[in-house]
Amino acid sequence: MERQSAYALALEGEHAQRLSRWLWLVKWLLIIPHVIVLFFLWIVFLVLSVVAFFAILITGRYPRGIFDFNVGVLRWTWRVSYYSYSALGTDRYPPFKLADDPNYPARLSIEYPQKLSRGLVLVKWWLLALPHYLIIGVFTGAAFAGYSQIRDGNAWAYGSGLIGLLVLIAGLVLLFSGRYPRGVFDLIMGMNRWVYRVSAYAALMTDQYPPLRMDMGGKEPPTTAEVPSIIGPDPLPAI
Repeated sequence: MERQSAYALALEGEHAQRLSRWLWLVKWLLIIPHVIVLFFLWIVFLVLSVVAFFAILITGRYPRGIFDFNVGVLRWTWRVSYYSYSALGTDRYPPFKLADDPNYPARLSIEYPQKLSRGLVLVKWWLLALPHYLIIGVFTGAAFAGYSQIRDGNAWAYGSGLIGLLVLIAGLVLLFSGRYPRGVFDLIMGMNRWVYRVSAYAALMTDQYPPLRMDMGGKEPPTTAEVPSIIGPDPLPAI
């Protein structure tokens, strides 16, 4: 995937001219094989991220093999999400592979960092990313997951988030009109792009701080855009 993003992560999706009116109603069933595979891939992703954490802490580098695998998991996840209920952006069934597919309408890439801060790795995934967690929690519904204590026990309450709400609206419009509203598509893409940028930052795959802005549309913004970063001097001695 050609680099066209000012940020380390590039996420794109093509706005389809024609989509099935009804297929989105059964995509929950069609993606079950992907969900099963991704369940195990994400377990490996988390384990390898812990390994990468210690590797960065000691050497200041993200092991390339682990990096490529984890990018592949994010890429696979984005393709399935784009096909299903994070976007409903295509009716083309996602491929079962970690590698980039230039012919698929949803693509994701992350620039490999030659050097990462060994001190920053200790705080960026929980402390520095906290403001973003609050924002993407609203996008994904995590912010609406509230724990409430009741007299006879405990209860959990969940919400679908803004992405889920907009995807539902897009699906209903598609069902009755056969078209995907471009404005809704652009907004959904902006929210998903924000979520994946934060995911890459929290997964220690970049030191570039995710921009606090909504970059909407299927394509990445121009590379001339200013992207803030929080990269200070390495507080640990070189090894």
